[in-house]
Amino acid sequence: MIAQINEFFSRFDFDVRKSKDARFMDQKVTPDVLCIMADCVLNYTADHDIEFTKDDIWNDSYFNENVKAIFNKPAANNITTRQEYDKFTSQPLRTLAYARVLSMRKDKNKNYYRINNKIILEFISMKERNAYIFLYHYIAKVLMDSGQLRFFENFKDKCQNRTVTKADFSELKERFQRFIIGNTAINGIVEVNRIFPKILNIYACENTIQGTIKGRLSANQFYYTDLMYNRPNWRDVGKSKNISRNEAVEEHETLMMEQNEAYSDYQVQKAVNMIRKMYIGTEVKDQWANGEATQIHHIFPKAEFTERKLRKMGVPSDRISDFLENFNYIGNLQLLEGLDNTSKTNKDFKKWFEDNLPTEEAKTAYRQKHLIPAGVDLAFTNFPEFLEAREALIIDRLKKELQG
Repeated sequence: MIAQINEFFSRFDFDVRKSKDARFMDQKVTPDVLCIMADCVLNYTADHDIEFTKDDIWNDSYFNENVKAIFNKPAANNITTRQEYDKFTSQPLRTLAYARVLSMRKDKNKNYYRINNKIILEFISMKERNAYIFLYHYIAKVLMDSGQLRFFENFKDKCQNRTVTKADFSELKERFQRFIIGNTAINGIVEVNRIFPKILNIYACENTIQGTIKGRLSANQFYYTDLMYNRPNWRDVGKSKNISRNEAVEEHETLMMEQNEAYSDYQVQKAVNMIRKMYIGTEVKDQWANGEATQIHHIFPKAEFTERKLRKMGVPSDRISDFLENFNYIGNLQLLEGLDNTSKTNKDFKKWFEDNLPTEEAKTAYRQKHLIPAGVDLAFTNFPEFLEAREALIIDRLKKELQG
């Protein structure tokens, strides 16, 4: 999917010196916010080619229900939170429009949006990690087209060589301030300093280098968890900065599940919406319409995804986060008829696959129906590789559906 994203970007010139638009990135554009906003747009448009505004998304019940629950915010229709929600909705939409994933036209003082690349928008909406991947490649393209990437690369080299200084950081930050003020309508460093961390920290996280915290060079490499708008309060949970990025991802996902059951419920419901599209035209989709014939099922049993059980299975410590982060996403979910689901509950998938599908014809038919990748070991310890291969198949099927 990365290749497709970059191919799409290659069709456009994102040079800020030409666009004069500083809103290619902004304060509220984080992986988790961008992910849920992409999902809200898809839910609102419901496969129709229609225009919408930020207020349409804001006032939609799907947005109100999920953002209130997941981000622990007041109701979106609470007048006292209007300014906060205005940024929460408008800034990600502007970023998606600058990236040409959405098209945008202005009529008087209102921006009207329309989906321009539904495949990429679906990818972003699938999970926060996808939104992060999109943001990194998008930011790199904007910086490259704008003649700024080389300065970030020089900073990266110094970080990786352990020679970076506070002066190096200040030089990069001040250069970015001059660039934005000199090429856009922004005329003060306060506004620029709200944008700069969102750019540097995505870049820093992907390149495993230091970023910026509270306007200063961070003491350690910047972590995926710290990119999130909805991140837990680490002072309350005693997060150590001396952990790997994978361990940080594990902590983030585990805490999100523990602190907010709505987050888990939302992820499953979002997966259901995508799975419905996967099964269009199949027997399972027809039975779904009856309301009782199908159930959402975890391919690899949900009960096995605890750190204790994973360690007992021999999963290496540096790979545990790959399991905990993804067990509740679409790549590990499928629709099954009620009886099939009952027979499969909490059973090892590889054993179930071999015992219940004795012929190659049966195995092939099941793979095709449920997008189970061929040539991939179905052992539980191979879950990350299975997930990557199955998500690729899901994206391909969604592409075919979206392209008619």
